[in-house]
Amino acid sequence: MSSPARKKSRGAATSKSPSAIDLSAPPPVVTPIDRIVLEIRKFLMSGIFFNSKAADEIGLGLTDMQLLHMLQVYGPSTPSRLAEATGLSSGGITVALDRLESAGYIRREPNPDDRRSLLVRLIPTRLAKLANHYRGIEADTRRQLAKLSPRDLEVVIHFFESMAAIRSTPSS
Repeated sequence: MSSPARKKSRGAATSKSPSAIDLSAPPPVVTPIDRIVLEIRKFLMSGIFFNSKAADEIGLGLTDMQLLHMLQVYGPSTPSRLAEATGLSSGGITVALDRLESAGYIRREPNPDDRRSLLVRLIPTRLAKLANHYRGIEADTRRQLAKLSPRDLEVVIHFFESMAAIRSTPSS
């Protein structure tokens, strides 16, 4: 194990490389793209902390909560598709699904399209417990979006679709 002083000196040496990111200061905002990237980071941070707090309040982990969101957005799925979409191992997905099933949020049932696999489905009545955590933030979001013109809404839709596309495509 290295000493704190040694870590600091290694960090200083690294920060001099042109591709290093200095995490000790806010990122510079020079261009509109810089500002958008910074706002995306802030949006994601607040969303992650919000989801983490909601998960804690109902006795779930953040991964469990995100799996519930995925199933709400995309519908029933196989464990292997969930593993692929999340980057979790098949064992990791199995453990998370075991927790969600034990807590009563999902059920596993035979897949009618492939008898060798299962479908993971949400149990809608159990999700009512979650709805209270998200009702206010969704209403606030809808109020903000209602202030935009139809053209601006299309730009926002295109932006989020573009961001989702790069996140779903593995980097080279």
